[in-house]
Amino acid sequence: KVYYPVKVRKNALASEKRFVKAVDDISFSIRQGETFGLVGESGCGKSTTGKTIVRLLKPTGGQVLFEGQDIFAEGKKSDLSQKIQIIFQDPYSSLDPRFTVGRCIAEPMRVHKMGTAKEQEERVRSLMHDVGLRPEAYTKYPHEFSGGQRQRIGVARALALNPSLIVCDEPVSALD
Repeated sequence: KVYYPVKVRKNALASEKRFVKAVDDISFSIRQGETFGLVGESGCGKSTTGKTIVRLLKPTGGQVLFEGQDIFAEGKKSDLSQKIQIIFQDPYSSLDPRFTVGRCIAEPMRVHKMGTAKEQEERVRSLMHDVGLRPEAYTKYPHEFSGGQRQRIGVARALALNPSLIVCDEPVSALD
């Protein structure tokens, strides 16, 4: 469950606290190697569910289990951020405009101290090729690309750590 608190004005002096139930009573399991699709109308909580799975939101109630353990238990954050990645719905706001494409994709590897700078560059260039980005994109900035190309950058970044689980929040909606 994920509920958002909202204040409802009763009158000029008093307000009442209520909740918007973004996600309420959802349950599913995903096995290794399986692709799972969550379908629903706009505003039904699909993105909220995905953001909760990657720990960007904390559930109001219930559990999120990954490899049999509650991901919100103490001491789990650093271990899980490498194993679970997300491809965001909006490629415009999910990339740092101050970073080159190469740095955007390499950033998760830098954070987790994976490989040398040369190994990271090789991995980034390989990922760029895999998602259909030209080699010269490495030194350019996100604003120089179309929405579809930016989404490809986000896909490459999510793959950089070779995660066990990738949460895709409408990952192909902006692709060319």
